[in-house]
Amino acid sequence: MSKLDNMLAILWLLNSGRKITANQISEKLEMNVRTVYRYMDALCASGVPIISDTGHHGGYTLLNQFIKSPLLLDVGEKTTLLHAAIFAKEAGYFLGEALDSATSKLMMHSNQEQENMIKQQFEGVEVIGSLGKPRIEPSTEIILKTLEQSVLQKSSVEIDYLTSHEEQSKCRIVDPYGMIYWNHHWYVIAFCHFRNDIRSFRVDRIICANQTEMTFNRPPLFSASEFFRSSLLPEAQNPTSFIPLVLTGKSSTLDGLCLHWFLGHHLQERTTEKATFSLDKEDIHLYVPILLLPYGRSVQVIEPISLKQKMVEVLHDLIDYYQV
Repeated sequence: MSKLDNMLAILWLLNSGRKITANQISEKLEMNVRTVYRYMDALCASGVPIISDTGHHGGYTLLNQFIKSPLLLDVGEKTTLLHAAIFAKEAGYFLGEALDSATSKLMMHSNQEQENMIKQQFEGVEVIGSLGKPRIEPSTEIILKTLEQSVLQKSSVEIDYLTSHEEQSKCRIVDPYGMIYWNHHWYVIAFCHFRNDIRSFRVDRIICANQTEMTFNRPPLFSASEFFRSSLLPEAQNPTSFIPLVLTGKSSTLDGLCLHWFLGHHLQERTTEKATFSLDKEDIHLYVPILLLPYGRSVQVIEPISLKQKMVEVLHDLIDYYQV
């Protein structure tokens, strides 16, 4: 067997819960006892908490509950997971307690040398979350957990939902297909029995949610993220209404516009000097002026000429508004 196979075999022998000596391991795995000692040292160096008892009844065992710890993760892998946990919490991940428990286990089952290396790497990388990020209320967190379980168990949910344009919530039965986090809000993509169609529901507008005994089958190959994107970016009714939007300016500004959630969807060509998009003519005049104004002189419209005039109109409207 390879070195890795032998080390794993030793690990499973130690995980039996009974003390075992180096000679017994040597006999079971048919290897030299000196080789066993070398593998033991390698396992300890990787962070495996092996306990060695000397004397007549001595032997090797593993630290209690090691089966629950992450196995064979090096410092780089542990640091990556800890960084990912911080990013998740700053982004609005709702299972904070489970995340804290997982990260504590990563640190708990690291030896002193690994802990020091992880702390050194953390000193050089920090995450600043969005200052405008809304805090998840305890009631919303409970609803999120209910929805997550319903997605996994494919069980229908009864919700009281309050839309943005109604004063009273309405009771609905929905089949949750998936959950989406976008623009600091959680959404559940679900089949609505009331509308007989797939809809997206903003979770902070759900007053309460209770699992039912009804079950459902999610459509094959259904993607909640693709459905959500298509609802944000509906295709034009008449494709012939699409016209080119050509922008030039600073390279960094054009890069940012190409990554924008709306414009990026319509990107056709990106060169060193310009970016070309293809959008519905009405959308260009409705959305693009407001989108481009914050970039000031770092971006310039080449086509269509009508967009330049529309931006002038928008600016005059703003001037008139603030002069009142």
